[in-house]
Parts: sequence; C-alpha cells; structure tokens
Amino acid sequence: MQFKRIVSLLTAVIFFFQLPVFAQDSAAVTWQATGKKIAAGQYEIKLTGTIKAGWHVYAKANTAAGLEGFTITFSDSAIQKAGDQQITGNTKTIADKIFETQTEVIEKSLVVLQKINLSGTVPAKLKVTLLFNTANNDAFIPEEKKIEIDMEGGVDVSSSNRILISTIDLNNPVNDCGGTGITAEESASGGLLTIFLLGFLGGLVALITPCVFPMIPLTVSFFTKKAISRRQGIFNASLYGFFILLIYVLLSVPFYFLDSASPEILNSVSTNPWLNVIFFAIFILFALSFFGFYEISLPSGFSGRADAKSGGGNIIGIFFMALTLAIVSFSCTGPILGSLLVGSLTGGAVQLTAGMAGFGLALALPFALFALFPNWLNSLPKSGGWLNSVKVVLGFVEVALAIKFLSNADLVMHWGILKREVFIGIWILVGVGLTLYLLGKIKFPLDSPKKKLSKARFFLAAIFLAFTIYLVPGVTNSKYANLTLISGFPPPLCYSVYQNPVNCKNFEPLKDYELALQKAKAENKPILIDFTGYACVNCRRMEENVWTDETIKSIMSEKFILLSLYVDDKKKLPAAKQFTYKTKEGVDKEIITVGDKWATFETENFKNNAQPLYAILNGDELLMNNPVGYTPGIKEYRDWLLCGLDAFNKSKKQ
Repeated sequence: MQFKRIVSLLTAVIFFFQLPVFAQDSAAVTWQATGKKIAAGQYEIKLTGTIKAGWHVYAKANTAAGLEGFTITFSDSAIQKAGDQQITGNTKTIADKIFETQTEVIEKSLVVLQKINLSGTVPAKLKVTLLFNTANNDAFIPEEKKIEIDMEGGVDVSSSNRILISTIDLNNPVNDCGGTGITAEESASGGLLTIFLLGFLGGLVALITPCVFPMIPLTVSFFTKKAISRRQGIFNASLYGFFILLIYVLLSVPFYFLDSASPEILNSVSTNPWLNVIFFAIFILFALSFFGFYEISLPSGFSGRADAKSGGGNIIGIFFMALTLAIVSFSCTGPILGSLLVGSLTGGAVQLTAGMAGFGLALALPFALFALFPNWLNSLPKSGGWLNSVKVVLGFVEVALAIKFLSNADLVMHWGILKREVFIGIWILVGVGLTLYLLGKIKFPLDSPKKKLSKARFFLAAIFLAFTIYLVPGVTNSKYANLTLISGFPPPLCYSVYQNPVNCKNFEPLKDYELALQKAKAENKPILIDFTGYACVNCRRMEENVWTDETIKSIMSEKFILLSLYVDDKKKLPAAKQFTYKTKEGVDKEIITVGDKWATFETENFKNNAQPLYAILNGDELLMNNPVGYTPGIKEYRDWLLCGLDAFNKSKKQ
C-alpha cells in the first residue's frame, strides 16, 4: 500500500506540471459562478461545482494526509475575504485507499460561498483561481482552475483594455522621416555588436584567471608535440579553439525556444524581481568564491566523463577536450558568463548568442594563434600569485554587479530600499576596498606574501581610486550628481533620498495610454510614447543625457503629451482591468500586470519588444513618423522630434 501511495503522489506531481498523460482527467469538476451584491462594496461569491461520477473532492484540509483544503485566490490583492468560506455538498467519510486514512470527501456536487470586500470599480467579470484536490479509487489529482465570475452590477471596462490600435500603420507614417536617429533595427544591430564586444572582453578577462591561463601553454604544446606534422598540430589546435567557441554558442540555443514561445518572455525573466534577488545572492556567492573563501565548481562527474572521452587524437576526442576545459574552468568563467547571461537577456536569444560567441572567440583565439606562432609561448608571463589577484579583483567587480541586480528588483517592485545615492555609496565602498587591496592593505585567504608591490598594481590602484573619487559627487544633491560614465546603471536621478533632487526632470510623463489620448485631443498635441523599463539601462541613459538637454526638454514638455509605458512594471492591474487578450497569432495572453499590458501593446502595434522605443501619434491615433530606439545623439533625437511635429501639423491641415 505504501508503494501505491507513492505512485499516486508521483502521478499528482506529473499532473501538476500539466504533462499530456492526464489531459483526459483534467476536469473532474465543472463550475458555475455568480457574484451577488449584498452591501456597498461587499459581494457574496457562489461557486457551484458538478463532480464527475466516480470522483470526489477533498474540500477540507486533512493534516494526517498532508492535504490543504479548498482555496480561492484573487489576482487583485485589493480584494479581501470577509469571513470564512462555507462549503456544503454530499459529504461522506471514506477509508481513503490513497492516503490510508479516514478522510472526509464530497461527491456529486458542492457549493462554496465566500463574502468579499471589493473597493473601487467592480468588474463585470471577476477572475479567480480555485485550488482543490480530486481523486477516484486509483488516481489523485490536484487541480488549479481559473474561472470568471459574473458580478452583479459590474462595469464592463473593455474600452480601456484596448491593445491593438488598427490605425497604426508602420509602413505608411504621415512623414517617412526621422532624421539620422537610430531606428529600432539599427539599435538592435548596434546592440548585437556591443554585446559581442562585451562578451569578447569577458573572454579576455577569463583567459587570465587561474583556471584558464595555465592551460594555454600545456594544451598548445600537447597538440604541437603529439602531431605527426606542424600542419596537423596547427589544425588540431585550431579545431580545439573552434570547439570552444561552438560549446559556448550552443549554451544559448535553449533560449531560442523560450524566445519563440513569447517575444517578451526573456525580458520578463530578466526583470523578474525574485530572479533578480536570486541573481544578487548568486553573484555574492561568486564574489566570496573569488575572494578565496571556498571554490565553486561543477560536480567532478561532469569533467570526469568528458575527460574520459578526450583522446586528443581525433575530432571527437578534441571536442571532449574542449568540453573538459569549459567544465573545469567553470569556477572562474561561471561568474563572468553569469554576468553576460543576465545582462543580455532583455535583448533576446540572438543577443545572447552574440555575447556567447564573443566570449568563446576570446577563449579560443590563443590556442590557434600560439599553435601558429609557438615562439610566442616564451613571452607569456609565468603563472603565480598574480593570477589569484586577478580573481580577487573580479570578486570586487562581482559585488558591484550584484548590487545592480538587487537594484533592478527594488525598482520594479517599488521597494524604495536602494535609492540612487545608496547604490552609488555602495559602489564607492567597493572601490575603496578594491583600491586598498591593490595597495596591499587588505589580504584574502589565497593571497601569497608580497614583499614588493608591482608597478601594474600601483597603476590599477590609481585607476580604481580615480573612478571611486569620480563617484563621490553622485551621493550629493548637486548638478554634479549626474555621472555620465555610469549613466543608466544606477537608479534614475529622480529615485533619490533627497526630497527635491536638483537633477530630476521638471516634467512628469503620463503612464496610461487612454488618458494620454484624451489629453492629446483636448490640448491638440501629439503623443510621444516612450516604451521604457525600470531595469532598462539605455532608457536611463536617454533620460539623463538626452532628455536633460534644455532644447529637448523644452520641445517635449511644451509640444508633446509625454507618455511613458513601463513594460516591466510588476504592479497588478485592478481586477476590473485584468483581461485575456488574443494576439495577432491567435495566442491567448493573460494581462494581469501593468507591464503585461504595455509590453503586449508594444509588440502588437510596433512589432518590437526592445526598450527604449519612441513613437509619435496624433489624436486620431495615426503614426506621425518612423519609431526610433536608443538615440544618444541630442541633434538626431531633436531632428526626430521635429519631424514628428511637422507630420502632426500636416495631419491637422488634412
């Protein structure tokens, strides 16, 4: 019987993840639901369930069986339950064969009553999720059922839930112009090159870590000495380098399946607050590893199996040699790859591939080059304590990056714990610590004794000290607090500990499309749509370096209705404004949060999911000119704005 119970529980787990094997049993209960108004702001929800013959429902909690009772959850946190739920039905106690205990169950039908307090606009249909457990004599199935309740006196607000604007024609704007600004496509292309170069830089840094650097002369010597000719040695070393590149590129392949499932999914993953908190914790662990307190590595079984297949004498053997290098060097390359991974997710799988290709190419090049020019090996510095110093420096960098992930979560969730000055203050402390380490004032467990500091350490210490001093004005409430070099990385200028930050722009954008449209019609102005994100670096750069220009600020505040739509805002929409949207591809998408709505609005109307993206519409919702993405040039952005204004004036005459 114990075995049968385990099998049943495994069955439940499989069903929970919605594997197709249980598709035929996925509706043991069918539901009807109504919401009756009983007082001002108070409703009674009535759920009537019809249970399939041969099945029963565990309506109440059973501690002995480890079962939770029937639960109703609401997508809007503003809805509060008023009192306990009441469950009635054909109740009986059975000798449960699955859990081997006396259990109270309901058969045939049940009725659930729950009073709720609902403030604000009451929707015509209220979405709820029912969580309950069902079973027959052989199988146990936990069910999660999303249903809509018809609310008495509820208001249909579908007009404010518009996503697709049929009048927006990307191929025929009023003005086919936009100055020389960067279009969305050009921005994406530039982003690929940037992420590739960053990946390449990360690979170069990984080369001088203790896990990789000693492998260069050993591996090249292995290929050149074992080969029957110099030509074969060069070929084998080059093939080895190619396989290193291939392995890192292949790491990005799974993300294409996520990207194809939904164009916004990678952006949603990268801006998920809880994932960012996890990334913060992981990067702190990586930093402590780099400091030498412990070592992080993949299980030895991975490298053991890969190494066993690496004979080095054939193509398959060379591939497994490259795989072995990737595995055994993980303790050094993992944190760098992690930074690359989470930093490029918002650009989609293609951008991630570009970053991985840059990283893999940087690691692969030395093996081919040193095979071509073996005399260069003599010029390589010898391994020593300096390699550990590289790891420690990277540890400090990891701490700084970790703070960025925590900041992303703070911004998206509006916690208010990492304001701009706090963020920069932590970076200053990291810079001071790094400078003191390079000057020999701080030591870590794996550091070797140093009798004399090298000129390189003094040089690096001077660079980091200068950067730290540069950061200091960032914690002040002065015009010097806008730090151009790190623009976009800290929180926005307005997200400040100071009550009246001097650098905060003096015009506040609207955040609702329908409201902006009404205002545009009333004031006879075009709408400047700014698709942005709390965790978007380039968005902050535009706001801090372009929007702060006096001419740009004047044009935007006086000539436009500015609308900022945050695609990563995790704040839930009121119940009345949550809905299911069918995309152009026929996919049903749940619009639950503010970010869900505006991300879908962007992809459906502008065929783009990158931020920032700027578009100009008139009061008739016609597209004035070509949308543009990240445009760091003030003149180019001004020309684009003026182009949109010219189109707006033309549309008024027409």
